[in-house]
Amino acid sequence: MLPLLELRRFQKHPWSRQTSIFFHFSLPNAFLYSCQGTRDFGKEQMAIRDRAFSIITGVFKMHGAVALDTPVFELRETLMGKYGEDSKLIYDLADQGGELCSLRYDLTVPFARYVAMNNISSLKRYQIAKVYRRDNPSKGRYREFYQCDFDIAGVYETMEPDFEVIKVLTELLDQLDIGSYEIKLNHRKLLDGMLEICGVPPEKVRTVCSSIDKLDKQTFEQVKKELVDEKGISNETAEMIGDLVKTRGPPLEVLLELRKEGSKFLENKGSVVALNELEILFRALDKANAIGKIVFDLSLARGLDYYTGVIYEAVFKGTTQVGSIAAGGRYDNLVGMFSGKQVPAVGVSLGIERVFAIMEQQETEKNQVIRATETEVLVSIIGKDLIVAAELVSELWNSGIKAEFKLTTRISNHLKYAGQSGIPWMVLVGESEISSGKVKLKNMTSTQEEEVERTKFVQVLEERLRNSV
Repeated sequence: MLPLLELRRFQKHPWSRQTSIFFHFSLPNAFLYSCQGTRDFGKEQMAIRDRAFSIITGVFKMHGAVALDTPVFELRETLMGKYGEDSKLIYDLADQGGELCSLRYDLTVPFARYVAMNNISSLKRYQIAKVYRRDNPSKGRYREFYQCDFDIAGVYETMEPDFEVIKVLTELLDQLDIGSYEIKLNHRKLLDGMLEICGVPPEKVRTVCSSIDKLDKQTFEQVKKELVDEKGISNETAEMIGDLVKTRGPPLEVLLELRKEGSKFLENKGSVVALNELEILFRALDKANAIGKIVFDLSLARGLDYYTGVIYEAVFKGTTQVGSIAAGGRYDNLVGMFSGKQVPAVGVSLGIERVFAIMEQQETEKNQVIRATETEVLVSIIGKDLIVAAELVSELWNSGIKAEFKLTTRISNHLKYAGQSGIPWMVLVGESEISSGKVKLKNMTSTQEEEVERTKFVQVLEERLRNSV
């Protein structure tokens, strides 16, 4: 008889639809599957991930950001009330007789808590770390995933941090070379002004924003039904919202349209402030040749409660369906929630798991071997002489050459391993090479071989590797 707890756990797995005999004998293996919404990274995936992280970190450092790390869990009260309706996705930890804690939902709130706790008035930081959400898993959407954040906190009277953060986002996506993308951009004050113009009561602005934020996944008719039936918005108000959220296009052109004589936005104080800030931002991005990928989109809402100014979201336009790949905005009041001291801040978060999915698909389409290692040379001993292998490979390591060694009497095994691993050079050593004081170098790309003096093989390889870069 199977223990009841184990049986229940197993029945949640799709394979439990098989016969009782099958799952009775396979039960030990049932627990080898990972939790839903998580994933393992094999050697090929790790190679892609490391390459992406290297590019991302390089961009962050180029802009003068410093690294920061924060705990994976925070006090529950730190996280609550910051994410609007998404607060239901926070993972709460069981009370262990001490403080009530939850797993971090993002990296922005912990950053704001850090700035407030340490009484920091100015900081440009980046952080790459895992976050956790009790979400419904789907392609590109996980419960445990990495975020790559870049934030600028400090006292700014102009749009300089907003400009730099968006410029960083375009550089990240360009250097990752994932293909076509667009950055949808809006302003929270403009959005609030739009809802005020449409007649949305102030107490319902945030919940209406959460509904509008679903327009990238749902039709307006579906969103309208939610607004009217669930949130008590009048049909007339919902229709006015629907007319305005259709406004999107090149930033400077849309800005000109919203400022035309007779525009209701010019009668709203918050909207006027937003339009003035956006003009400065768009002109700066235009001068930096970074405006081509940006779309001014009044349907962008970003449901998180802490945004106060410019908001943006990057969307991949290629064949791999992953949805939003990055998002961010200005949050001037978040730090003040913890300390009472207002520290304006702007940031962006890159959802790296979705970028991984795109990069993995690209590698599959190229039909190329994903190199899990950076090995440059394989020392192949045709035999079992570890002493010779140790001497040769140590010389390569001491010279900074990435090398591996292999001992086997079958040369086909050496060639197969080097080919499958994508290793560009081999050092072949058999009995004849040992007796003659030479080694054989094999270029795996051209398949050409050459014999060189044993005392000079490292120097020759260094030269060949330099020339191949």
